[in-house]
Amino acid sequence: METDNEEQNRRPVIYQMLPRLFGNKNTANVPNGTIEQNGCGKFTDISHEALHSIRELGVTHIWYTGIIEHAHLSDYSRFGIIQDHPEVVKGRAGSPYAIKDYFDVDPDLADSVPDRMQEFEALVDRTHKAGLKVLIDLVPNHLARQYVSDASPEGVVDFGEDDRPEKAFHRDNNFYYLPGKQFVSPESDGGNQTWYEKPARATGNDCFRPDPTRNDWYETVKLNYGVDFQNGERHFSPIPDTWHKMKEAVLFWAGKNVDGFRCDMAGMVPVEFWSWLIDEVKRQYPALQFIGEIYEPDRYHEYIFKAGFDYLYDKELLYNTIRGVVRGERSALEISSCWQNTEGIQHHLVYFLENHDEQRIASSYFAGDPLPAYPALVVMAMMTNNPLLLYFGQELGERGMDQEGFSGLDGRTSIFDYWGLELMKKWAGEGNYHTGNLPTEAQDIRKAYVSVLQLVNKEPALVKGLFYDLSWSNLRNMAFNSSAVYAFFRYCPDQMLLVLANFSGKDLDYRLHVPSHFFELTGLSDRFYFWGRDLLENNKTIQFPAQIAMNAGVGGYLKKHSASVYQLKYEMMRRS
Repeated sequence: METDNEEQNRRPVIYQMLPRLFGNKNTANVPNGTIEQNGCGKFTDISHEALHSIRELGVTHIWYTGIIEHAHLSDYSRFGIIQDHPEVVKGRAGSPYAIKDYFDVDPDLADSVPDRMQEFEALVDRTHKAGLKVLIDLVPNHLARQYVSDASPEGVVDFGEDDRPEKAFHRDNNFYYLPGKQFVSPESDGGNQTWYEKPARATGNDCFRPDPTRNDWYETVKLNYGVDFQNGERHFSPIPDTWHKMKEAVLFWAGKNVDGFRCDMAGMVPVEFWSWLIDEVKRQYPALQFIGEIYEPDRYHEYIFKAGFDYLYDKELLYNTIRGVVRGERSALEISSCWQNTEGIQHHLVYFLENHDEQRIASSYFAGDPLPAYPALVVMAMMTNNPLLLYFGQELGERGMDQEGFSGLDGRTSIFDYWGLELMKKWAGEGNYHTGNLPTEAQDIRKAYVSVLQLVNKEPALVKGLFYDLSWSNLRNMAFNSSAVYAFFRYCPDQMLLVLANFSGKDLDYRLHVPSHFFELTGLSDRFYFWGRDLLENNKTIQFPAQIAMNAGVGGYLKKHSASVYQLKYEMMRRS
């Protein structure tokens, strides 16, 4: 068992899963299939054995996606839950981001629908006992178009209940309205629409038309935080009604012992709201964490230092760059500009190669194979100490090349359809979640992930060390392919590591220059030695002399799509 100090020093590794898909052992996989045809994972499928296996991977947090009740087409009316209208639902399983009741869990996930909240609470307890923290989604920008809370605490007023729909905008309206216009769903049958909404409300992706397209978030309505979209005026004093309602929802889930929220489309909600909300909530729950989904790097500082987010997605910089490097479309040198553009705030950024929005690495739309992304995993995991996000099945090589239904064949695992994933089913086996159940290739991929993720929380230089980019000093080095290989040091008083990643599809020799500036910065003697062993055991030894002299360098060999971590021989490390 880890001590509190060891737990505090662990690098956050977040494992995102959709319980609906994670525990589903049915792989009938009928396109557009019902829950009866294709099945659905349950809270209880996330067993002690499953959690232990996830923990062994090196994970610290689980982000359970699709927990809060959202719109779908399964019928639970016999339990007093209103049936959702098909013209305002995407797919049969519905989007987890079309929240139908902020104070309830999704009945699809329960063995016993009347006991669904107790089953979720048991999952939270089970996760904590496994030594893992619990994250769930907060969806503050929009709600399901058919939002009806049947589980809200006494005294809580539904979103929109007290609105004045004759007004396009009012500070205390929860929604934006289009007076005199009727909503037209893109799913209506030849104009014979049976879902009636007049006046129409603005759609979640800031679509202020009554007839959103299928590519819009037509199943959702935009929430009003006091910004008048007609003129840009901001009405934040007194505090708008939506602010208070969203705070009630956040405190409700914080009271269920969740450890944090991944905040969907946080950048579409005013920063002033976030500053107020996070401050209000952390007065009661100071350890609660907030992770913001934001896609504008020029707003990172604002959302960290003004809004108070603990972490933010970094898709537009590092994800987009590394995806391009993996695909051979960009140079590995461009990775340097990513950390340079976020210097000083890297520890607030969440790095990832997959999530529910992005295409699977092994899909034909990304790399076509898990192997080419291995050096990207090493770079993302070892550059800094910020959180790393994995998407369930990523560690097994899940391809995302199924045509599930609403989602279509797009290289993603559908969030809209009932479906079963073959590799997840094999891993689960008879409920033992043993890697021996997997095909050899999936076992090898998972072992590689385990090796990397366990190393980052084991080696002192990776746990608490500093970062030194070696790319800039090798720009004109003809013996180092800087477009395909990325290299850096991680170092602390106790240890120094050299990390090398080969993104190329070819084996490469290299000779790496180490600049005098690094010797001066670290107080090293003008010569030092590396151990010959690769800590990742991908490339067995460094070739050429293991001794590195000032401005001379080290030579070696890297297999295609591989990475290596070499350790400085400690007793030769510092000047006498």
